[in-house]
Amino acid sequence: MDNSVFLPLLLTMIVTTYLIRAIPFVLFREKIQSPKVKSFFDYIPYSVLSAMTFPSILYATDSIISAAAGFIVALILAYKGKSLLIVAIGTCVAAFLVALVQAFIF
Repeated sequence: MDNSVFLPLLLTMIVTTYLIRAIPFVLFREKIQSPKVKSFFDYIPYSVLSAMTFPSILYATDSIISAAAGFIVALILAYKGKSLLIVAIGTCVAAFLVALVQAFIF
């Protein structure tokens, strides 16, 4: 990629990421007192991470069915309060087993 394409893209990314971080500082100069606004800003990272991660989960394997099985196992294990390592291992095992069963069925 040459610089005539790369530099405008880089500048666009710099401006957009800076604006997202700077707008709250410009709009809220004093400490935020409203619990609704506080909770809104508290949950932004989780919602952005979820929006970026969820589509990738469904296409992480060759089959959406095995990916969904892994996702369901991850939800169950996380809900039960298991550690991140246990959730990751359980998800991988579930997706693998479902993909293995699918390979023998189809």
